[in-house]
Amino acid sequence: MRIDIISVLPELMESPFKASILKRAAEKGIVEVHFHQLRNYGLGKHRQIDDEPYGGSAGMVMMIEPLDLCISDLKSQRDYDEIIYLTPDGETLNQKIANTLSLKNNLIFLCGHYKGIDQRLRDLHITKEISIGDYVLTGGELAACVLADTIIRLVPGVLNDEQSALTDSFQDNLLSPPIYTRPSEYKGLKVPEILLSGNSRKIEDWLHEQAIKITEEKRPDILR
Repeated sequence: MRIDIISVLPELMESPFKASILKRAAEKGIVEVHFHQLRNYGLGKHRQIDDEPYGGSAGMVMMIEPLDLCISDLKSQRDYDEIIYLTPDGETLNQKIANTLSLKNNLIFLCGHYKGIDQRLRDLHITKEISIGDYVLTGGELAACVLADTIIRLVPGVLNDEQSALTDSFQDNLLSPPIYTRPSEYKGLKVPEILLSGNSRKIEDWLHEQAIKITEEKRPDILR
């Protein structure tokens, strides 16, 4: 998998990809992540990438020409499965979206900034718009990191135990059941006996029942 991330501030995203699972995915050669500074495609001697909106609204808008030049340059080098714009008015990211995107080969993430991008760029290039929640960030960089993490950890070979990702919260429209490890008792708090029984079938049934119970209590909306 290859992910190309277009940003005004690519340096904001370097750290998450230099540690843990994202770093190992790159070292294994399973995933490539490339950052592209939009100002390299800016206009004039000042590398302009934004301008005032038509209609007199407040704020600045990312101009279509630098964005088009950057995306067209990338598209001339390879085919992309999706060109994703990170924006508050996009579809809210969920596990189903992450699962689908993890099966793709080449993706472009466009990080929004200022008041957003010229609508014509959306019409011309964007194939998918994603939000990570109903709130506004300074830019799309942190959202791009969140999206990349949710996708990359699902790519085969990235996690040492691939079954782990399949039992994450939301994979079956359920939250994860409670989990425990050693010691079996601590300060009078005991691990449920069923988990120590060795009866795999009963343990699976109990975990499923607990997942349903927790989901009903915390996130009944995803059971509808």
